[in-house]
Amino acid sequence: MSNLVEIKYQDNIAIVSLNRPEKYNALNMEMFDAITSAAKELTENRQIRAVILRGEGKGFCAGLDMVSVMKNPLNVPQLLKKPDGVVSNLAQDVGYLWRAVPVPVIAVTHGSCFGGGMQIALGADFRYSTPDCRFSIMEAKWGLIPDMSLGVTLRELTRIDIAKELTMTGRIFDAKQALEYGLVTKVCDDPLAQAIEFAKELSVRSPDAVMYAKKLFNHSWVSDDREALDFETRYQKKLLGRWNHLVAASKNFFNSPLRYKNRSKG
Repeated sequence: MSNLVEIKYQDNIAIVSLNRPEKYNALNMEMFDAITSAAKELTENRQIRAVILRGEGKGFCAGLDMVSVMKNPLNVPQLLKKPDGVVSNLAQDVGYLWRAVPVPVIAVTHGSCFGGGMQIALGADFRYSTPDCRFSIMEAKWGLIPDMSLGVTLRELTRIDIAKELTMTGRIFDAKQALEYGLVTKVCDDPLAQAIEFAKELSVRSPDAVMYAKKLFNHSWVSDDREALDFETRYQKKLLGRWNHLVAASKNFFNSPLRYKNRSKG
């Protein structure tokens, strides 16, 4: 894997770092490939219980490295090309693929979280931020619209009028406002430490129950009642009577020595 994205493991937590600090982790073509590869690798890792997504240096991610990407006229078609049979293209993958990782993904933001960087963070399940972090759906500055999966992720988090206003203006707003808009989960002085503590809390639960809880809400949040109820039943049937269900249940009755097995394939 490229050194532009690093994965380190702390017990059963994967810490993914965007590692282009001299450019505020701005996205060049190599970073698109590296982020996508990291997400796909972690999707297949059945031992991890959570992922923390952060940026090295002074900011989480400043968005697209416009100068670098535009140097080659073939880069834009490469970003927007969608292979047959897949949901998202390469530009969208950097945000959207975190939804497919079967464990909770916690984005830790600081400094700048602009444009594509914000769309990466929105692809996570949770966002912990420093108070001074600045956010922007910045594509309007370039006469563009966001196209890195925000059309899916933003609608789950905020009102449509707020989504339109932030997208049309491209204005910069702070972490307090982001929390009010529903775009940030928690604002704290040390979001990385808080994210690790939260990840450890999640890791004592059944990895299968956590996985299917994520799947349930990702699949049902904007679906109709019939689909949402079908998802509940479908996923519950995959949990009932399995080893990790029995282990979780046993802990409610006695000091159970039973251990969870690695997450199922789903």
